[in-house]
Amino acid sequence: MNDASVFIELITEWAWIGWLILIAVFLVIEMLTLDFTFLMLASGSAIGLVSGLVGLPVWAQLIIAAAAAALLILFIRPPLLRRLHRSEDPTKSNVDALIGLRGTALSEITQISGQIKVSNGDTWTARAESAVAIPVGSPIAIAAISGATAIVRPVND
Repeated sequence: MNDASVFIELITEWAWIGWLILIAVFLVIEMLTLDFTFLMLASGSAIGLVSGLVGLPVWAQLIIAAAAAALLILFIRPPLLRRLHRSEDPTKSNVDALIGLRGTALSEITQISGQIKVSNGDTWTARAESAVAIPVGSPIAIAAISGATAIVRPVND
């Protein structure tokens, strides 16, 4: 027997340990990411392990495991993600809730400085979205938030 055949026999005989290690690694990563991708990879590896215990050669185990993982990712993961996220509150919060709010310019707003009073009662430092200055008292809408500064554009009522 040459070294290559001994190596192949060794891999064939101990492949189940490799599958167990892969399953464990994928499950640990899944616990950290909670995205179901690595759960599907772990499931594919489990199917590869079963195919190895049935007596299939390593190359067939790899193909079966890869195909199973791909099918699980394509067909099982999306419904699981939808089910996981179905009870989330769709209401925007924090900075996202401010985008689109209207207000009034308290001081002239340029691309460098300005101040606004938002319809929710908050006062923010502001910068103009474009190079055109917004005069005091003009109606504005928040286009974006950059740090603690609102990026605003004029609104024609």
